[in-house]
Amino acid sequence: MQQQTIMTTFKKLTIFVFLSICLSSSRANNTHDDFLECLSHKIMNSNSTSQVIYTPNNSSYSTLYNSFTSNLRITSDFKPSIIFTPNDESQIQAAIYCSKKHGLQIRIRGGGHDYEGLSYISETPFVIIDLRNLRSISIDTEDKTAWIQAGATLGEVYYRIAEKSQKLAFVAGVCPTVGVGGHFSGGGYGMMSRKFGTAADNIIDAKLIDANGRILDRKSMGEDLFWAIRGGGGTSFGLIISWKVKLLDIPEKVTVFNVTRTLEQNATQLVYKWKHIADKVDDNLLLRLFLRSTESPFQRGQ
Repeated sequence: MQQQTIMTTFKKLTIFVFLSICLSSSRANNTHDDFLECLSHKIMNSNSTSQVIYTPNNSSYSTLYNSFTSNLRITSDFKPSIIFTPNDESQIQAAIYCSKKHGLQIRIRGGGHDYEGLSYISETPFVIIDLRNLRSISIDTEDKTAWIQAGATLGEVYYRIAEKSQKLAFVAGVCPTVGVGGHFSGGGYGMMSRKFGTAADNIIDAKLIDANGRILDRKSMGEDLFWAIRGGGGTSFGLIISWKVKLLDIPEKVTVFNVTRTLEQNATQLVYKWKHIADKVDDNLLLRLFLRSTESPFQRGQ
């Protein structure tokens, strides 16, 4: 009798859970449909809308989504029903408005990789705003500044600066596939940071869209918010569209060299000495230490 009661209760629970899942799925689908309808009204050109919205029904959805997944250990069970790739600021404003109206969370992706998965997974219904189409870079060699849209990568920034000048540079990381949006807003340091500081130290203005859809610059957002987005993360305080950065004077030629040692070649003593002098040498000299296994695939590819 007790076993029969337990089985009956189990079946009821199973049915309840199944119904809950179905209802949640139905609500999520309705939410996304409502979002799409809202967006189509906000973006007047229907042809433009079809070119910037990707759902699982699009043949290119998987390719676009998988371009986010740099870390294969992260589960992809929580995918977005919509990937939005805006072409301009007004389309971003529309997406923010519609996501607020219909209760969708926003994940923001710049132009680079994301090892933690923060820009492409969520346990609640969400939409990805992918800034890959906003990657223009405008260099002013006279003023020694540049406006950089948040979808650009560091490699693109360095290339565009080098096109204009052999004596100007920007201080940021060494990996060319890193997106400027996450790098700048997260602090971002690189090979010139000892002399010139971090990327965040050399940002002099920014354009940000807040939760109400307002486009703010440094003056209108205020110094507290401007301070926060330079190291506190871009998505915490708004969606950053572009950054204005200070370009730095550098010599036309710089010297780079590597010293490689194994444990058998007394590498331990080299590391010990590096720890004691790295912070005391001239600011024009950066000493960077890498510890790698000689058996790692990365090392073999060098």
